[in-house]
Amino acid sequence: MLAKRLLKDSRLGLPLALLFAGSMWFYVQKVLIPHQEMYAAVHKRPRGNLSDLYPRWLGARELLLHHRDPYSPEVTREIQKGYYGRALDPDHAADPHADEPHANEPQADEPKTDEPKDQQGFAYPVYVVFLLAPTVRLPFPVVQSGFRWLLLILTMLSVPLWLRVLRWRPPIAVTAILVILTIGSFPVVQGFKLQQLSLLVGGLIAAGAAALVAGYFSLAGFLLAVATIKPQLVVPMAGWLVLWAISDWKRRWHFVASLCATAAVLFAASEYVLPGWIGRFRDAVAAYRQYTGGAGSLLDVLATPKLGGVLAAAAVIAVTVVCWRFRRVTHDSVAFGVILALVLAVTLMILPTFAPYNQILLLPGVFLVVFSWKSLWNRSRPARMACVVGALVVFWPWLVTCGMMLAGRLLPLSLVEQAWAAPLYTSLAIPLIVLGLLSLCAIDSLRASPPST
Repeated sequence: MLAKRLLKDSRLGLPLALLFAGSMWFYVQKVLIPHQEMYAAVHKRPRGNLSDLYPRWLGARELLLHHRDPYSPEVTREIQKGYYGRALDPDHAADPHADEPHANEPQADEPKTDEPKDQQGFAYPVYVVFLLAPTVRLPFPVVQSGFRWLLLILTMLSVPLWLRVLRWRPPIAVTAILVILTIGSFPVVQGFKLQQLSLLVGGLIAAGAAALVAGYFSLAGFLLAVATIKPQLVVPMAGWLVLWAISDWKRRWHFVASLCATAAVLFAASEYVLPGWIGRFRDAVAAYRQYTGGAGSLLDVLATPKLGGVLAAAAVIAVTVVCWRFRRVTHDSVAFGVILALVLAVTLMILPTFAPYNQILLLPGVFLVVFSWKSLWNRSRPARMACVVGALVVFWPWLVTCGMMLAGRLLPLSLVEQAWAAPLYTSLAIPLIVLGLLSLCAIDSLRASPPST
C-alpha cells in the first residue's frame, strides 16, 4: 500500500510527501483560484480580499478604538467596503445554494450580475476582539502577514501535539512526513488561503489536549476556553471533558475550575465592552445562516436533512454512551486519546456547515487510523476493503493534483482549469470514511482498556 510505503521508507516517503504537498498548492494557486476569478468576472461579482480575518479585525478595531457595535449594519457595510471594495446590495444577493457551479454543471452562456452570498458580518463571540486587540492599530496587510505565519506554525505544531495525545512516538522522519502532508492537504491549504480562524482553533484544541495528557489541567482549561471563539468546534469536546473531570473530581477539578473561570472572565469583559452582546451575537449567527442558505451538516448533504438529523442523533447517542462508559479513564491512557479523536470526528459530522477547512478536527482520527493500520488490515476481509477504499478516498486529491501539475507542464493551464473540481470529488466522503475506520480502531483500543481506573 502507498500509505504504508510512504511512512515506512523515509527515502521514498519524504519526496512523495513534498510532491503531494507541492501539487496541492499548485492546484489551489494555479487552477482553483483562477477558476474562481473567472467565475466572479463572468457573473460580475466582487471576490474581495478573501481573508476571513478581516471582518473580525475591523470589528475589533471599531469596538476597541471607536466604541462601535461590531454587529451593527453600519459596521457590516464598512467591512464589506474593505472586503469587497463596496457595500453589497442585498436585493441582488446570489442564490445561497448556487454560489459556485458544480463539477458537472454547465456554465451560463450569458453574464449574470449578482452579489456574493456572504455578507461578511461579525458572526463571532465578541471576546474574539481580545485576541486581536494587539493588532488593531496596525495596518491590515501587516496583521495579515503575521497571521499567516501564526496559522502555519500552529498547524505544524499540532501534528506532534496530537501524536503525543495518541501515545504514538514515530521516528522524526515519519513525523516530518505527517507534518508535510498536513500542511499540504486541501482543508489546511484552503484554511490558510482564507486565513480561517478554524486553523487557530484547531491549534488551540491540540495544545489543550496535549496539556491534559501531560497533566497540566489548568492550562488545558484556559486553552479550551479561549478556543470557544468558534464554539461549534469546541463545545462537544468540552462537554465530554467536563463529564470526565466530574467523574474524578478530587483529581481533575482544576480543569473545570480553569475552564469556567476563563470563560467567566471572557464573558464579563465582553459584557463590559459591549453590554448585551450575547443577544447581538445570536442575531448575527441567525443572519449568517439565513444569507448562506442554512447549508446544514455534512450528514444532511450526504443524505437528506431529515435522514441526516436521524443519523446525527444516532452518532451523538453512540459517542455519548462511549464517553459515559469510559468517563473514568486516566488522562495519560490510550483510551483517553481515542475518545478525544472520536468526539472530534463526530463533531465534524454534526456541524451546521461542511466547509473543508473544519476538517482540521480530523487530524487525531487520521493519525490513529495510520497508527492502527496493521491491526485494521489484519482484522477481516471487509476491514481490508474499507482500508483500500479509505486510502483511495484520502489520497485521491493528491493523486489528481499531481496529474494536474504534470498536465500543466504539457498543456495550457486554461485547459487544466476545466477539471478544477476533480480533486474535490472525495471532500465530503473523507470525514465519513475516517470516522468509519476510526470507529473500528476505537472498538479494538477500548476493548483492550478498562472502562474505569
